[in-house]
Amino acid sequence: MITRHVVDVHLLLVRDGQILLSLRRSGDEYDNRWHLPSGKLEAGESATAGAAREAAEEIGVEIEPGALHLCHVAHVTAPGRDARIGLFFRVARWRGEPFNREPDKCYALQWFPLNDLPANLIEYSALGITALNSVKTYSELGWE
Repeated sequence: MITRHVVDVHLLLVRDGQILLSLRRSGDEYDNRWHLPSGKLEAGESATAGAAREAAEEIGVEIEPGALHLCHVAHVTAPGRDARIGLFFRVARWRGEPFNREPDKCYALQWFPLNDLPANLIEYSALGITALNSVKTYSELGWE
């Protein structure tokens, strides 16, 4: 059996020293916790195309793939979950004002100061946010 890793794309939208987070609605241990707008790549989709698609689907903004700058890669795993590679893209510019396009998956969107993030931030998202002010471009989470 061949095990494959899921590839997630995460969006780091920063404006006036604040980052956009979404409050997850999931019915699992991550319910009611903050995370970055994100999603899984679809078959045949490039990482930048997937990130732009997720931006439109989740937060209603238009992003040109050229406005995405890869700032971090994380390899994560957790008990009972598929291992995954997370690609964190800082968004240089976007069109439109973010709003919650998936209320079945997200309770709310909110801007947070980068130096005052919520306590209930999902650790996976924190890896990419921390990378905004770091030279560390790779991390691992959940591996022994």
